[in-house]
Amino acid sequence: MPDREIIVPEAMKLIPERLGYAPAVKAGNLLFCSGQIGRTAELEVIVDPEQQFIAAWKNLEIVLHAGGCTYADVVEMTTYHVDIAEHMELYKKVRDRVFPRATCAWTAIGVSALAHPALLLEIKCVAVQRGA
Repeated sequence: MPDREIIVPEAMKLIPERLGYAPAVKAGNLLFCSGQIGRTAELEVIVDPEQQFIAAWKNLEIVLHAGGCTYADVVEMTTYHVDIAEHMELYKKVRDRVFPRATCAWTAIGVSALAHPALLLEIKCVAVQRGA
């Protein structure tokens, strides 16, 4: 079994304390990122849809960097969307501004709710650390 390392970026130190999970776990050269959402370091959900999507991507980037990876290292991604039909076009516009297109496997799932009633998006992924 590969060694496991719990990844908790400084900006996310409240997550294990208050919510009881790790932002990511590294096993060998694989980085498994928990679903990232559009919230502040104080765990406050951002209500504006576009700003929430931007923050979710920024939070994913923070976790990836803490685990020694970048967006370019992502090999699989699952996104969970509340009101998928209403927000998908805006989500894709935000994604296309920050994430390299057509570089990983992606599954988008419409859901009725996420962990907080104001959440519209959660981004979960697996990355492979190069040179590890």
